[in-house]
Amino acid sequence: MYEHIHYDVQDPVATITLNRPEVLNAITARMQAELKHALALAEADKAVVGIVLTGEGRVLCRG
Repeated sequence: MYEHIHYDVQDPVATITLNRPEVLNAITARMQAELKHALALAEADKAVVGIVLTGEGRVLCRG
């Protein structure tokens, strides 16, 4: 579904993982659009009560 992030729901928590570790998860326009979509998806899901934002690799996000 997404190219630059992973989205997973383990009730009641949605986890969004930035997935560009080779560039320290630097944000791109595509990643920003994917994040916006995933956040809206989590917000609309009645089973989700919390959202965790994390990054693949050694840092959350560069810059």
